[in-house]
Amino acid sequence: MFRVGRPDETGRYAILEGRLGHVFADGELLETALTHRSYLNEHPGAGRGHNERLEFLGDAVLDLAVRQMLMAKYPDKREGELSMLRSQVVSETGLADVAVGLGLGDWLFLGRGEEATGGRRKPSILADALEALIAAVYLDGGLAAADGVCHRLISPRLPDSATRAQLSDWKTRLQEQAQAQKLELRYEVVREAGPDHEKEFEVVLYMGGAEVARTVGRSKKEAEQKAAQLALIASEPREPGP
Repeated sequence: MFRVGRPDETGRYAILEGRLGHVFADGELLETALTHRSYLNEHPGAGRGHNERLEFLGDAVLDLAVRQMLMAKYPDKREGELSMLRSQVVSETGLADVAVGLGLGDWLFLGRGEEATGGRRKPSILADALEALIAAVYLDGGLAAADGVCHRLISPRLPDSATRAQLSDWKTRLQEQAQAQKLELRYEVVREAGPDHEKEFEVVLYMGGAEVARTVGRSKKEAEQKAAQLALIASEPREPGP
C-alpha cells in the first residue's frame, strides 16, 4: 500500500517516473533527490545523502534549460525581458507550483518535525526538491534526459509565466501607486544570513515613512518584489463582511 514518503515496493517510483518521463537506472540517485536533511538527522543509517548538493547542481541545469526554452519561444524579446521571464519561471513560487503539479510532496523523505509542520507543502522544500530531482535526472541520464524533463515540466507553463512577468513586476506597480498618492517608497535590507551560495535577505519596505511590509528572499531583488507584492495586496479594497 502506498504511504506518503514511502512508495510501495512493487511500484516503487513508477508514478513519479511516469510524470517525469524518465525511468532511473540508479534508484539511489532518485531517493537522494527526495531526501530532506531533516530525515537523515533522524535516520543517520539510511545509507544515502540528503538532496542539498543535488539542489546546487539542479539549479544550474534547470537555468540552462529555461534560458534555451525562453529564447526559442520568444525570439523577439530583449535580454531584459527574457531575464524577467526566467526569474519568474525559476522562482521559488514557480518551481513549487511545478512540484505540486508533480505531486512531489508525496514522495519526500522528511523528518518528523518537518512532517508535523506541513513540510510536504512548503514552497521552499518543494522547490529545492524539484531542483535536486532535475540534477538526479542529469546524473542518471545525461543532459538530453534532463533537458527533456525540464521541457516536459516547464514548457507548458511558459505562456502563463509571460503573463505573470508582465503583471507581477510588483515594485513597478507599487511605485506607480505611490507616485499617484505622492508617497515616498524605501526598501531597506535589515538582515543578511547564510553562506554566499545560499544567502537570505530580509527587507523592510517603508511607504510614506511607515513600515508596510517585511519579507525574506534569496536575493535583495526577490525580497523587495515580495515586499511590494504584500503592500499591494494589503492596499486592495476588501468586500465588507456579513
